[in-house]
Amino acid sequence: MSAAAGQQARVGAFASQLLLRYGVIVRELLAREAQAPPWRELVRVYRSMEARGEIRGGRFVDGLVGEQYALPEAVDLLRRVRRLGGEPARVVVSAADPLNLVGILTPGSRVSPLSGLYILYENGVPTAADELGALRRHAYVVSAPVAG
Repeated sequence: MSAAAGQQARVGAFASQLLLRYGVIVRELLAREAQAPPWRELVRVYRSMEARGEIRGGRFVDGLVGEQYALPEAVDLLRRVRRLGGEPARVVVSAADPLNLVGILTPGSRVSPLSGLYILYENGVPTAADELGALRRHAYVVSAPVAG
């Protein structure tokens, strides 16, 4: 395998991993991925996957500009969530979790993954960052701290 083919395979594997991790890919997510290839290389892979019908291209996340790509099942889930009403959904996530996108996809400053804090999301919007005990009574905890 040539060096170019090896690099192309690595970019393809990374692009697929991002899709599996997030469901929807936007350029801003690369701020969380220190080892990510450049966006222009990932976009080539995503455009090819879209042309083959493996993923969807479109506008899935409001407020963000640029190309966005999503797994078909992620698009279905987004549509289902949009149709839901009623009680606010509250979730607490460790700041070390890849779902900590505060300051990346949302306004405000980032919450360091090394802070030991947790983030309270209400209907997908981060509303508080604090220690777990302070947030536990308000929400369902879905992510434990990273050991290590």
